[in-house]
Amino acid sequence: MLSRRNIRIKVMQMLYTMSRDKDLSLNQVLNHYRKSINKSFDLYLFNVLQMIEVAKYSHKDADKRASKYLPTSEDKAFTPKVYDNDFIQSIVNNKCFWDWVKARKIKDLLDDDTNLKYYVDFAESDEYKAYLSQTEDSDQNHKDILLQLYRFCFSNESFDDEMEGSFPGWMDDKSLIMGSMKKTIKGLPVTEFFCEAYRPTDETTVEFGEALLEMVVNENDELLAIIEPALKNWDSDRVAIIDMILLKMALSELLSFPSIPTKVTLNEFVEISKIYSTDKSKDFINGILDRLMKQLDNDGKIKKEGRGLKG
Repeated sequence: MLSRRNIRIKVMQMLYTMSRDKDLSLNQVLNHYRKSINKSFDLYLFNVLQMIEVAKYSHKDADKRASKYLPTSEDKAFTPKVYDNDFIQSIVNNKCFWDWVKARKIKDLLDDDTNLKYYVDFAESDEYKAYLSQTEDSDQNHKDILLQLYRFCFSNESFDDEMEGSFPGWMDDKSLIMGSMKKTIKGLPVTEFFCEAYRPTDETTVEFGEALLEMVVNENDELLAIIEPALKNWDSDRVAIIDMILLKMALSELLSFPSIPTKVTLNEFVEISKIYSTDKSKDFINGILDRLMKQLDNDGKIKKEGRGLKG
C-alpha cells in the first residue's frame, strides 16, 4: 500500500518536526513515524468501510420505493444491486477485513448522516441511473459503479473535511488512498486475507523508512559536511529547512541503499520538493544532487547492486 515515495514524505515530515522541536529524541520521532504508518492503514480501512456503508443505503432506498402508494416503473424495477453484488459482498463477508476494522475501532469513525447524504446525492447521478437501468449486468459494470461511487464521495466538497477530522495526515495520504481504493475495486472479489496485501510491510516501513530516518539523525553532521562544499556560494544556514532535509535524505539514500538506482533517488527528491518546498527548490535540489552524485561517484563512494543501478 505504501510506496517508497510515501515513506520518504513521512520521514521528511518527522525530520522537519524534529528540527522544530530540539527536545524530541530519536525514539520519540520513530514512535511518531510508526503511528503515522498505522494511521495510513486505518485511513485505507475507513475508506473501504465507508464505501460499503454508502452502498448499503440502497436497501433503505429499496424499502422506501416499495412502500410508495403509487410507485413508478423505476421504483418497481429498483434493486439494491450496488450493495448486493458479489464483489462488494466479498468484502462484506471477509473475516480478515472485519477483524482489522474491529481491532482498530474504525467503525466508530463513521457518520451515518454523512454516508446517507453521499448515497442520496449519488442516486441522482447519471452513472447510477444508467447502472440501475441495465437489464443484464456484467462483472465490469459492478466494478465500474463501485469505482464511480467512491470517486463521487472522494470529490464531494465535504469529503476532505470529513477525512481531516479523523485523520490529520489525510492531505498527504490522499493520492495514496485513491490509488489503493482503485486497486482494491479493480481486484474484486477479494481473497480471504486481502487486507494483508494493503497493510504496510516491514521491508518498506522499517528496512527502508526507519533506517533512512535513523541514518539522517545519527549522521547529520557527516552528511552536512559532504553537502556544504557542493553548495558553493550558498551558506548552509540560508538553505530552506525542507530543502536541507531532502538533501540529507537523498545523500543517505545514495550512500546506504545499494538497491535503489541513483536516478530514482534524484527524481524522487526533486518531485517531493515540488510539492513540499518553494518554487525554486526543484532546480536547487536537482543541481546540488547532480553535483553530489558526480563527486561521490568519482570518489567511489556510490556502490549500487545490479546492472544499470548507477544510471
